[in-house]
Amino acid sequence: MTDPLTRAVEQAMREAAERAIMPRFRTTDARVLADKGSGPDNAEPVTAADRESEAILANRLSTLVPGAGIVGEEAVDADPRLLDRLGSGACWLIDPLDGTSNFAAGVGPFGMLVALVVDGDPVGGWIFDPLSGRFCAARAGLGASIDGRPFQAVPASRERPVIAVTRLFSDNAARADLMTALAVDHDLVDSPRCAADQYPRIATGGNDITLFTRTLPWDHAAGIVFLNEAGGKAARPDGRAFRCDENAEGLIAATSPGLWDAMAGRLEHTGHDLASANQPR
Repeated sequence: MTDPLTRAVEQAMREAAERAIMPRFRTTDARVLADKGSGPDNAEPVTAADRESEAILANRLSTLVPGAGIVGEEAVDADPRLLDRLGSGACWLIDPLDGTSNFAAGVGPFGMLVALVVDGDPVGGWIFDPLSGRFCAARAGLGASIDGRPFQAVPASRERPVIAVTRLFSDNAARADLMTALAVDHDLVDSPRCAADQYPRIATGGNDITLFTRTLPWDHAAGIVFLNEAGGKAARPDGRAFRCDENAEGLIAATSPGLWDAMAGRLEHTGHDLASANQPR
C-alpha cells in the first residue's frame, strides 16, 4: 500500500522512533518516569520516549487530514475528556510506545500504533516495529500491506491452534480456569502486553488467536483495521465491531473468520466472559 497518507504516516512513525525511542533503548533514559496503573499487576509505565514520541507524532499527523483531532495515550492521561473527540468527526489516535514495560526493561516486543478514526469507527491503521523496521498498514476497504507489499493473512495448518491469552484478568483463578479449558485442544502462550506485536503476529500466523480483556482504543484500533483488512477477524466476543467511542471490554482476534467463530462459540459454551474479566484500571 503506497497511498500518500500511508507514506506520510510511515515517515512520521519512523521519525518518532529514530528520534525518541531507539536512542533511549537499553540506556538509563529508558527508565520509568511515572506510573498510570492501579497496581503492580496493572502498571502503565511512562518513559521519556512515550512523551517525546507522542509529541512528534501529534505534530506530524496534525497536518495530514484537515480538521482531524488528535487523541494520544499520554494526553488522555492528563485530560480524559479528550476521549470524547473519538465519537464525532475525524481523529488521529496515537499509542506512541506500546509495550512500554518491555522497552523500559530493555527487551522486546514494543511498537507504535496510529489509527485514523471517523465518527468512532477505526478506518485506518498503521503499526511500526522499531526493532525490525517492519511497517504494517491498512485502510478500510483498501486492503492491508506489510512494508509496502499487499498482504493477506493465511492461517497456519496446525493441528492444535496457538492461542495467546492476556494476563490482565481481575481474577487469576478465572484465567487459570480458562487456560485449563482451552489447553485440551490448543497450545497456549501468554500475551506479552504489546498489541503492536500481537496483531501482526496473528496476521502472519505466529499465533492463531489472541484473547484480550482490556481494550483501550489506542491499543487496538490500528491492529483491528490491519487484521480485518488482511482477511482475519477482530471483534467483540458477541460479534460486534470494535468502536473507539464505546465503553466496552473483551476482544477476540484471529487469523481467519472461521477460527474466530470457533473460539467465540467455545467461550460462549463454556461461560468464559472476556468482557467482565478485565482488571480495573
